Amino acid sequence: MIRVLTGLHVATAVALFSSAAASSAQAPAALKGYVSEDSPVIVLMHVRVIDGTGAAPAEDQRIDIEAGKITRVQGAKLRNAIPSNAKILDLTGKSVIPGLVGMHEHLFYTGPERGKDGLPFWIEMIDSGPRLYLAGGVTTARTAGSMEPYTDLALKKLIDQGEKPGPKLRITGPYIGDLLGIAPQLHALADPEDAGRTVDYWAAEGVTSFKAYMGIKPEELKVAIEHAHAKGLKMTGHLCAVGFREAAALGIDNLEHGIVVDTEFLPGKKPGICPAKEAADDFAKNVDIEGAPVQAMIRDLVAHHVAVTSTLAVFEISVPNRPALKKMLRAKDALSAPGWSTYLRVRSSIAEENNPQSAISLKKEMQFERDFVKAGGLLMAGCDPTSFGGVLPGYGDQRGVELLVEAGFTPLEAIHIATQNGAVYLGESDQIGSIGVGKAADLVVVAGNPAQNIEDIENVQLVFKDGVGFDPAKLTQSVQGLVGQR
Repeated sequence: MIRVLTGLHVATAVALFSSAAASSAQAPAALKGYVSEDSPVIVLMHVRVIDGTGAAPAEDQRIDIEAGKITRVQGAKLRNAIPSNAKILDLTGKSVIPGLVGMHEHLFYTGPERGKDGLPFWIEMIDSGPRLYLAGGVTTARTAGSMEPYTDLALKKLIDQGEKPGPKLRITGPYIGDLLGIAPQLHALADPEDAGRTVDYWAAEGVTSFKAYMGIKPEELKVAIEHAHAKGLKMTGHLCAVGFREAAALGIDNLEHGIVVDTEFLPGKKPGICPAKEAADDFAKNVDIEGAPVQAMIRDLVAHHVAVTSTLAVFEISVPNRPALKKMLRAKDALSAPGWSTYLRVRSSIAEENNPQSAISLKKEMQFERDFVKAGGLLMAGCDPTSFGGVLPGYGDQRGVELLVEAGFTPLEAIHIATQNGAVYLGESDQIGSIGVGKAADLVVVAGNPAQNIEDIENVQLVFKDGVGFDPAKLTQSVQGLVGQR
């Protein structure tokens, strides 16, 4: 018999589960196959702590975890009593960082080859996405735009209820705006009122943020922001028709990707029109990051408290022969055969074309992000598993942190950007994003020392989410060959 629950009953059930989860970190039965550590009390001994604040690593530390929370962080040599029921893990030679707070994530992926005259289409990563995020150390993920918002909301409930493995999802609604009319999964706005109605509808359905998209016009963006803010929700944007300074004046909270998508510096830019290709060409050739117009834009964003989300991994794949092919072997294993074939084909065509503009634009974007942070801006990070493929959940987030270091940030700064900064933006820094007593035990155990060698961030051994230790190998093995299918 199928029992239909009312909204009140569902809310009550979720609240009861949350209460139960808070009293014990033991994994629900449905997750046992992905879990390697779920003792009620766990002590991580002799571990290097990189706490996410940007502070120097603390060597030979002890972290106590109880009921899903961090209850103690201290030197391992101090003689505070270890709880009698604790399981002790000797992590000598390993580091612990906070769970990554991914701020530009998606639960969809580029669809199979579309053939002649085919339309762009994206496949929901209903199984592979959540598991790969968690395996890669992403314990909190904002979806930053949805193709199937009801699916995303349902996945969040299943994860929250302990029925499926995955990160703590923060669901962004469907795109407010469109991809210049060429993507049938996106709703093209009719007018500003339509923008307001869209925000109101999906806020009532349970999404907690919104994303404006390329084709949105200034008057539509204004109404969308007003409706979101009226509900205490935030608006981010991958903009094109609207420039960054114009969006800041309208009250936008966050901008995705950085200056590489900002069209406001294109000479003759017309209001409300998206000149994506022309602006991209001009950016690579003519825009000077150190010049007065760009620096004025940076100061304007900071003054308006507009955050920026770094997505370097998705831009890197448009640069010839990047990343190194050996770095893509994990993606090969996770991707469907058509997905890997498509990635290799497009990668090869980019290398053959050998257009220098993409490398120039990536370098300029890196410089912009450094200057934005130097000016006091809040920079966050995410992987954006889109474009032609190859940027996968979790793996792409790790690569994004490595690219922040290539951009000129120290490893500690890059980890801070990918952890605590996202938590600050979400208003959840008292619970996630850094390692401290009383915070959620969302922790990533890695072999090596990413404070010295940032690529060690790929060596994930164990991922704690609310004190439950997930095995990354079990999570990834369960979705081999599925990305691009489900």
